[in-house]
Amino acid sequence: METIRWHKGIIVTIDQTELPNKLVHLRLRSPGEVAKAIKGMRIRGAPLLGAAAALALAQAAYRSKAKSRRRLIYDMERVAELIRSTRPTAVNLFYGVDAVLDYARRLREEDVGKTVRSVVDRCLELVKRDAEVNLALSKNGAALLGGGETVLTHCNAGELATVQYGTALGVIIQAHRDGKRVEVIATETRPLLQGARLTAYELRRAGIPVRLISDSAAGLVMQRGMVDRVILGADRILATGHVINKIGTYTLAVLAGENRVPFYVAAPTSTIDPKSTVDGVVIEERSPVEVLEFRGRRVAPRGVGAFNPAFDITPPKFVSAIVTEKGVSYSPFDELRGWAEA
Repeated sequence: METIRWHKGIIVTIDQTELPNKLVHLRLRSPGEVAKAIKGMRIRGAPLLGAAAALALAQAAYRSKAKSRRRLIYDMERVAELIRSTRPTAVNLFYGVDAVLDYARRLREEDVGKTVRSVVDRCLELVKRDAEVNLALSKNGAALLGGGETVLTHCNAGELATVQYGTALGVIIQAHRDGKRVEVIATETRPLLQGARLTAYELRRAGIPVRLISDSAAGLVMQRGMVDRVILGADRILATGHVINKIGTYTLAVLAGENRVPFYVAAPTSTIDPKSTVDGVVIEERSPVEVLEFRGRRVAPRGVGAFNPAFDITPPKFVSAIVTEKGVSYSPFDELRGWAEA
């Protein structure tokens, strides 16, 4: 399944808010539409956000009326600021924007048309590269899984969260393709139910047995020995090994540690942030409506507020291994900085 593609200046992607009931493709004709789709969670998943961000800048160049290279760069920089403002936590989004801008600024071609073509080609290379990277990390991670195991996962880190193959789900699906019998327990992932809607959908398509649990049942299933390993994706990984991921990840990591269940994180090296400190990470807070309502109907009494952080931070002491396309890193995660800066 190809989650996102470029077609003559139009970005075609899957509307993830419609799944699993309908498979709807969005045709995004402007960077403004891309930004709106990102903020509305129609496009989500760290690697996919990076690809969408890169393609939004390609679209800015493609649709620019600039007569000079300088003006073209200015038009792209304006779009870059728009895209950066959509989701503050997922580092891949910033990586996608910065990679394209840096490339465009380094070009010495004064012909605007040739510059535009070079920028678009570069963006398409980045999108293709994401698929290749995800396949490589999936193969690296699959080696960690044994046959006959049950794996617990949280949120959605499959093809829908990437250009292709997936990260955490990519590992599970690759193990399945390698002939290992794997079963999955997936958390619903409140409040937007990415586990119930998206992860279950992808695993069912792949023919892998999956059972859903409420997020709060994770401790019980680990305590009862129903889980052999936990594997999740990430929205940002610091060079120290701190993992920033969907809210609830920290809880699962602590539970896994208490119950001696290996806790793995799978993500491309573009998710590694070698510059930020824990205190410098901005945790996105989304609308309280996502907690107070369900499918447009209020479920909490009027006058009750809500706190709705989208992510949390898991300290490295709870992380057994971090899987990337370059290999598997174990505590103290010394390789991460070098992998990110290479």
